[in-house]
Order: sequence, then C-alpha cells, then structure tokens
Amino acid sequence: MTAAAAAIVSRQQLVLCVDECHLHWGDALGYVWGPQGKRVSLPMTNGQERQTYYGALDVLTGRAFTWSAPGGDSDQTVRFFKALRRRFQGRRMVILWDGASYHRSAEVQAYLQQVNAGGAETAWRIQCVMFAPYAPQQNPMEDVWLAGKTAVRRMWQTLSTFAEVKQGFCAHIEKTIFQFEKLNWYGRLQFI
Repeated sequence: MTAAAAAIVSRQQLVLCVDECHLHWGDALGYVWGPQGKRVSLPMTNGQERQTYYGALDVLTGRAFTWSAPGGDSDQTVRFFKALRRRFQGRRMVILWDGASYHRSAEVQAYLQQVNAGGAETAWRIQCVMFAPYAPQQNPMEDVWLAGKTAVRRMWQTLSTFAEVKQGFCAHIEKTIFQFEKLNWYGRLQFI
C-alpha cells in the first residue's frame, strides 16, 4: 500500500468532493396528481427565497457535510475551507471540485499558500484537484444535492416555511450515508 493510500485508510488524509448549490423555496414543490387537463395551483409565499450551501462528500465514508453561506464567491470559499479544517480537526484534505472562477481566485490561492506553507506537495494540508471542465456529472456531490432536494419534495406538504425546507434539506443530507457508484470512480473500493 502506498503512503498516500495508507494516509487515506487511517483517516489522516481525507478525499472530499466539494460543490455549491442554491436551495430555493420552490425546490420543495414537487409533482402532484390532479385532474387530467387541469392546472393545479400551489400557494407560494416567496419564490425568491434562496440559500447557498457549500458541501463536501467524503469519498471513503459516503458522509456529507453542508455549510450555509450568503452566496458563492472567493470569500465564502475561504470561509468554507476554514469550516472544513475545524470540522476535520486540521487533517490533510484532497479537494475534488469544479473550475468555478472563484475556486481559482487570488484570494483562494493566497489562503491555500498560507495553509500549505510552501511545503512539498505531498505534505500540503489542502490539495485541490479539478474535475474536467463542464463535467458536473463527474462530481458525486451533485448527486447529494439532488438527493436533498428530492427529500424535501417528498415532504413538501409538511413544510410551511423556507426555514423548514432548509432544515429538512440539510438533515437529510447529513444523516444519509451515500453509496453512489460514482464514489468508486475515485478509488473508494480500493480503501474499504
């Protein structure tokens, strides 16, 4: 077993798929049965309400972590990295994510240089690896977001406020152990 594989198995190093999503009040609305040919209306208090989430899916365990933010930008990305470091007690992380412009920003790069302190790449605290451009299907975190939105659609009739939608979305994601086949694309089967 390589040193990198041993670090992953021993949980000294984590492999995390990271992504952002926007949860809208309207995401709680699903499909309903109604008379054929007739439009069914559902009341909405404010369709403009939205919450941005950053999320990280641990490739080895299938557990996901969500973090709410006012939006997706360089500043929030740095704050998310700090939240990840607190959550995972400073363990080394390999971040797999897309090439969003704010992921590549000077502010994010400066934070990574500070955290990694110019050490050898094998000792970096946070190492970022980008998915192929325009290929969201490569990121299993996209499937996590879909599972969370599907969960709130299934319970839409019990959700009367956007706060309840957000709580249901995060609760579903954080209590679920995800077993997507896509996780195996990143070596999961080699470690379990």
